[in-house]
Amino acid sequence: MRGGDAPGRPLAGAFGRVATGGEERHCRFVGDAVELLDRPAYEAGARIIGDAELAAVRLLAPVLPGKIVAVGLNYRAHAEELKMAVQSEPILFMKPRTAVIGPGESIVRPARSVQVDYEAELVVVVGRRCKDVPPAEAAASVAGYTCGNDVTARDLQAVDGQWTRAKSFDTFCPLGPWVVPEAPPAEARVSALLDGAEVQHGFIGDMLVGPLELLSFASGIMTLEPGDVLMTGTPPGVGPLAAGQTVTIVVEGIGELHNTVA
Repeated sequence: MRGGDAPGRPLAGAFGRVATGGEERHCRFVGDAVELLDRPAYEAGARIIGDAELAAVRLLAPVLPGKIVAVGLNYRAHAEELKMAVQSEPILFMKPRTAVIGPGESIVRPARSVQVDYEAELVVVVGRRCKDVPPAEAAASVAGYTCGNDVTARDLQAVDGQWTRAKSFDTFCPLGPWVVPEAPPAEARVSALLDGAEVQHGFIGDMLVGPLELLSFASGIMTLEPGDVLMTGTPPGVGPLAAGQTVTIVVEGIGELHNTVA
């Protein structure tokens, strides 16, 4: 598979996007093969329009979200390491679509920042338009789950006192390697590795507010649309990225997202 280190093997039902034959295609992964689709797999009526070998395609960001809704301080230990207070409700912020990159692409450190940090996260992919969804019904609005890296210019975050600039540089939202339809269990590990050495980890069950409750909360504020993504927060252990390093985000039950740093 071209475009970066091996991301693991797709689970049954995994879907995403690939480049093949000079074109970008939506796809579904079937063992060592890829079914090419005419539209995202979560949309009704998606048709197979071709196939390819998994080893012969380049993985792309599995979705191109209309909006990226992110959650801050959703692990108590992460709030403590940043010396920030845990709030009574989730803290939401946005990242732009132009920040999205896929597996194997480079995170570019901007010249105006001296500390660019990794943040490993579980990401929820919205599967249907929803507004004011009760938590008990939120699962029906989920297309699946993927890995994400909420890359942050930590020094600029401290200077600004709010998070837009620090979170929004191009390349600051790696997603991938694919989307799996089943939610990882509470005991699934969320981790980051630098050049193969683990530097961050936590468990989905450590979240202060779980993924479906977060989706419900966000949908009470804004309409969520198919392909939108919800980044669910990062566990403790965040730290800086240096040029030349490879950062890997791993969510058990999904796969591995590899990106180099430039």
